[in-house]
Amino acid sequence: MNFFSLMFEEFKAIVSDKAIAITLFGGVLFYSVLYPLPYLNEVPTKQQIVVVDGDNSSLSRLVIRHAQASPKLDVVAHVANLTQAQAAVNAGEAHGYLVIPEGFRHNLLRQQGVTLAYGGDANYFLVYSAILEGLVSVGIEAGKYIQFTGLLAMGETAKQVQLELDPIHLNSVPAFNPSLGYTSYVVPGVLLLVLHQTLLIGTGILGAGQWQRQGYWRQVSLGQLLCARVATFSVIYSIFTAFYIGFCHYWYQVGVQGDLGQVCLFLLPFILSTSLAGVAFSSLFVRRDLPTQVALLISMPILFASGFVWPVELIPVPLQAVSQLIPGVVTIKGMLELNQMGASWPSVVHLWWQLWGLALVYLVLAYFGVRYRLNVMPINNEQ
Repeated sequence: MNFFSLMFEEFKAIVSDKAIAITLFGGVLFYSVLYPLPYLNEVPTKQQIVVVDGDNSSLSRLVIRHAQASPKLDVVAHVANLTQAQAAVNAGEAHGYLVIPEGFRHNLLRQQGVTLAYGGDANYFLVYSAILEGLVSVGIEAGKYIQFTGLLAMGETAKQVQLELDPIHLNSVPAFNPSLGYTSYVVPGVLLLVLHQTLLIGTGILGAGQWQRQGYWRQVSLGQLLCARVATFSVIYSIFTAFYIGFCHYWYQVGVQGDLGQVCLFLLPFILSTSLAGVAFSSLFVRRDLPTQVALLISMPILFASGFVWPVELIPVPLQAVSQLIPGVVTIKGMLELNQMGASWPSVVHLWWQLWGLALVYLVLAYFGVRYRLNVMPINNEQ
């Protein structure tokens, strides 16, 4: 059996196995829709709030108009008191409320401090943060307007007042993720994690189902089997990776700053090292159901160890060290720097070499693991 015939046998074994085919082809397509879907709206806007206007004055109505004009808020109702406002939040009719106290205008005219009360449903921290940020901005802008009119009444010019109220102009330009959305923030890393995990599961199920049976995998040398298996999965996952990094990033409008050639060069050791890690991973099991369970179990630790949803500095040092042995962790970090943050190749080349080193380590582990399974494990004729 020549090398390409062996690759063809490997491909037939993959597509004819329902569990592997569903995991690889179905899973990659399914997750390309499932994961980005919650983030398509990017950031929460126009969160519904109710207002308790205890003052009912021109200044309180000004504050309410500022709230209505805020892109983060939508004033849906006026209620009589705090109890009704809390009931509206509890009933899901609004996510937050603003309370303007009685005597608001009177105290301001007497240059006495006043307190605007905010409240919101903190079960969803993104919604709560949007409401809090919107209402704080409303309070600041309303305060500036009142100061502005007060200083004008004292005889200062508009230009002088403007300089006093805004002595420093802040020009905020995000260096990365210019849309400040969650799609560009979450989707690139999650898609790479999906590729990593499904590749581990696919190779794991394939190997675990073969070690105790007769088949083409026992009719070729160990080197041929390793090369053909890694080559077959690498070809399949090159297509999947191109679909994710190319089409999905374009379709979901993910910010991309990397050079195509450098991105492809960086992903090469990722596919090879993960394929070899998957073959080594498969030698740990003789039951087909276990690779999936273990891969799912380690998915969340890998996600957090990757550093884009949780600060790596808050993860214990021993776990950080162990995570450096996982190709997915190294790849997510490197790809986010290279493709999303526009890092130069020299700044990520150490991660690229680390992936090649992992490929070498997993090649050795895969060799000895598969050799043990093929030479030592007895053949179960009942299967």
